[in-house]
Amino acid sequence: MKEKKNMNIKRAKQEIKDSIEAYLTKDNYGEYKIPSIRQRPILLMGPPGIGKTQIMEQISRECEIGLVAYTITHHTRQSAIGLPFIQTKIYGGKEYSVTEYTMSEIIAAVYEKIEQSGMKEGILFIDEINCVSETLAPTMLQFLQCKTFGNQAVPAGWVIVAAGNPPEYNKSVRDFDIVTLDRVRRMDIEPDLPVWKDYARAAHIHSAILSYLELHPQNFYQINADVDGTQFVTARGWEDLSNLLNTYESLGLQADEELIRQYIQHQKIAEDFSAYLDLYYKYRDDYGVEDILAGQAKPAAFARLLQAPFDEKLSLVSLILSGLETRFSASRRADAAADSCYAFLRETKKAFAEMPAELAQEPNCWAQLFDQMTADYEAETQKKRTAGLLDKPTLEARLQTAKTLRGWEKELLRAAAPDANTAFKVLRTQFGTLSDARDTAQQTASAALEAAFDFMEQAFAESQEMVVFVTELTLSPAAHAFIAENGCERYFQYNKDLLLDHRKAALDQELEAEQRRHGML
Repeated sequence: MKEKKNMNIKRAKQEIKDSIEAYLTKDNYGEYKIPSIRQRPILLMGPPGIGKTQIMEQISRECEIGLVAYTITHHTRQSAIGLPFIQTKIYGGKEYSVTEYTMSEIIAAVYEKIEQSGMKEGILFIDEINCVSETLAPTMLQFLQCKTFGNQAVPAGWVIVAAGNPPEYNKSVRDFDIVTLDRVRRMDIEPDLPVWKDYARAAHIHSAILSYLELHPQNFYQINADVDGTQFVTARGWEDLSNLLNTYESLGLQADEELIRQYIQHQKIAEDFSAYLDLYYKYRDDYGVEDILAGQAKPAAFARLLQAPFDEKLSLVSLILSGLETRFSASRRADAAADSCYAFLRETKKAFAEMPAELAQEPNCWAQLFDQMTADYEAETQKKRTAGLLDKPTLEARLQTAKTLRGWEKELLRAAAPDANTAFKVLRTQFGTLSDARDTAQQTASAALEAAFDFMEQAFAESQEMVVFVTELTLSPAAHAFIAENGCERYFQYNKDLLLDHRKAALDQELEAEQRRHGML
């Protein structure tokens, strides 16, 4: 029998997106082409901490639909199907007492999401569905088979996605029967470091973690059971640790091994990463990474690199990339802020021109109008936030824009502009300051990138380290966007020549190995 092949989380995400598109497609009469009863629930089976919940959030935002997520193990039978109550009904002229149920908390949450967000379509995500109690298990089977909780159905337009853990990861797992499995679409997923790294770059996972996993890929995901109990490290653990490390650094704090163990619950890996993190910070200080990015590399750095092992060189490259990433991200934020405020400024100019003459005579009428427009922008942000349509960077950008606009409003009030032209000049002056900040951020990032190439060329020339450097610039969303917008001649040259040579060498090695296997060499 052919062995079943599992998929990675990226492939699973795309398949779910494609399924949702198909499930929510309507015909010419406004009916779903695939009737709700034939829209098979999607069942994700995979180890814990792999990112199942995160991809649901991403899919919801990218498809612009709602999301209601529940971890079903936290629920009782009553909260899942509702509480019983006695209803009087008449059958055949005779009165009977009939047991009915209040609305399920989960179904109610879907309707609340619809009311709050205005989105009538979405995803109902039920996590740990095969780990429920014995009393709740029949309810979950009914849910997957009939799309109901108790006597209430999931609203049409809401796609069911459930997730569970294989039995080797959870002792409380219950197997699904064939009748249930024949009514769902099962996807078996497994950890995949290269795929996770793509996500990690976009999510700004701490550079020390990415560098460490580049050197020790086997430590990305492990679950081991021995006499001392279960030890594990998951993708979720690395991401949560990254958030802590980034915050600690902003506060001038440093995580120790004890703290790391709270996230990386595998003693040997926690010890190993803790030791590496200490070295990582030491390399940062010893080599003077900020000096390198300022174009003032220490001569001692080049001398030390001549004797340094590969893992130290790779760590230094990672530190340089991290410093660049910070500057690219700052430039990107400044650019986004300027673009957003410019668009708002255009709308303001139009609104000022359309101000009725009788209102234009009121004191501070321009500031009042600007205040209302800003309030509308803030309300829109809150609505999108409630609907779950904003990822963290987008939300931060909108909050920063609103903060900037409120500052402009104060300047308008202070100026007490007598007419629209004067009022707009005040705002245009404020935008000029924002535009200058954008230019400064762009120039800072460009100068750092050129300084980094200066150092890399002198230290490594066209070595493996340079290949890693250029490759990571290519794969980083922030770096790619910055270079595409602002250019960098040396990047384009190395990307064309060095990476092609690297790929050719790798191909030649594969061909040689294939020839050896067939006795041709």
